[in-house]
Amino acid sequence: MTNTTPPVGRASCPSGRARSPTHAPQDNAKRLGCGSVALYGVLVLNAGLVLYPIFWLVCSSLRTSHDIFARPWGLPTIPELRNYLLAWREAGIGRYFLNSLVVTSISLVAILFVSAMAAHVLARFRFRGQGLIYNLFLSGMMFPVFLGIVPLFLLLTDLRLCDTRLGLILVYIAYSLSFTVFVLTGFFRTVPRELLEAGLVDGCSEFGVFFRLMLPLGRAGIITAAIFNFFGLWNEYPLALVIINSDELRTLPLGIASLVMVQQYKTEWGALFAGLVMVMIPTIIVYALFKRQIVEGISTGALKG
Repeated sequence: MTNTTPPVGRASCPSGRARSPTHAPQDNAKRLGCGSVALYGVLVLNAGLVLYPIFWLVCSSLRTSHDIFARPWGLPTIPELRNYLLAWREAGIGRYFLNSLVVTSISLVAILFVSAMAAHVLARFRFRGQGLIYNLFLSGMMFPVFLGIVPLFLLLTDLRLCDTRLGLILVYIAYSLSFTVFVLTGFFRTVPRELLEAGLVDGCSEFGVFFRLMLPLGRAGIITAAIFNFFGLWNEYPLALVIINSDELRTLPLGIASLVMVQQYKTEWGALFAGLVMVMIPTIIVYALFKRQIVEGISTGALKG
């Protein structure tokens, strides 16, 4: 009897020709290569759309008003550094910059300290009403700030805190507590309870556990919350507009808005663009210094939170 079974290891092909096993990896490599090129193209386009307005703003801050209107998209022929001096001194950007620095720094330190203590309690202890307190903090993130501007203004007026740095700082602290407690609670819950209990066994008090263990172990979350709060407070406008009235206490966003209104009757547009550049510089510096911590903090929260 003749054996008609095909030899083992040889596959039959209807066309009479076997397909080379190297074709599939080559096709996959081509697809991946085309996909990478398209992805990098989209990223380059997005980077250009983001960076070009900043580049144009910096170039305009180094030009005269006549040059800006004559050649809107041109480069500065002779850099006009006088615009920065004019914006800093005569337009009052230096005073506004100092006010923003003082208000933002004090508010940020107070926000992180109070929020870290509240998040430590919510993440570590179990007590009646814990979920209710945590949900109250979350509800603060969903409350539109514009709904509370009028009662807030009346309250600060009765307390004689309107048009003061202290009033603005207290409002900023209350405004940022919900987000900061929410973020830090998620990070503190990832800290192993065994480490905290070991600290208590070694003789640490509850405050010692908080300052010596919880804060160092939750450093990534604290840095992340600090950076996002800094960006929000540095550029905050509606609350400062309602609370601050005097020119001596205006923050940078209020000062820039006032400078824009003044430029409707003057021609120093280069000074206006110079002021906008000075507003951007601190946020760019902070992001450049802490970009790795921002990515690590967000990744840690996404994986463990």
